Amino acid sequence: MSINERIQRLIDDLENGSQRAFSDKLGVAPSSLNGIVGVRQSDPSSKILNKILDVYANVNAEWLLTGKGKMTSSCKHEDANEYGNTIKTYRLKTDNSHGDIQRIPLYDFEAVAGLVPLFNDTVKQIPIDYISIPNIPKCDGAIYVVGDSMYPLLKSGDIVLYKRVANIENSIFWGEMYLISVDFDGEEYVTVKYIQKSDVDGHIKLVSYNQHHSDKEVPINTIRALAFVKASIRINSMK
Repeated sequence: MSINERIQRLIDDLENGSQRAFSDKLGVAPSSLNGIVGVRQSDPSSKILNKILDVYANVNAEWLLTGKGKMTSSCKHEDANEYGNTIKTYRLKTDNSHGDIQRIPLYDFEAVAGLVPLFNDTVKQIPIDYISIPNIPKCDGAIYVVGDSMYPLLKSGDIVLYKRVANIENSIFWGEMYLISVDFDGEEYVTVKYIQKSDVDGHIKLVSYNQHHSDKEVPINTIRALAFVKASIRINSMK
């Protein structure tokens, strides 16, 4: 069954065969569907696929995109965690979906008061949301960016998805972007920076993307927590 035939099946099963009702719910012109389920069939755009999965929340994304699994799923965009709280799940759809999709916890960084308590007490932390992105490398969590040290690559309010680094001294990939916690006179300083080698023995260089922020040399033994930035998400607030 082609993806066009699967969309036609959705129209038949969910809207009793009414293309008009289906297109109205998606907020698209009926003509947009004619080329997908009509005589001359073309591949649906990612925009149409996203609208289908957003509007019909119980449609199984894997089935729609690949034909695998069941057409519908009991899993919707909102789930309940073990504490009974409602958790929204952000899903970024692509034209290809392989294997299981991670549910990456999004933490309220201000509520946990730093990377160290977050990394040490992950089990006790209640995520404010979950993020699911197909084909992304394994991630431990996600937080909102604060500050403009990586602007315009990252801006305050963006989300970074990270993988914790356990062996800090031996696991740094020089020149890559990290979420880092540094001890400055007993205070935890958390930022997102590129990490480069330093000419000073026992130090690393923290480099900003923002040209208005100068590089900073810090002793490697002052790093309290470190995480490799695997991906970032920017939500456009323009309506």
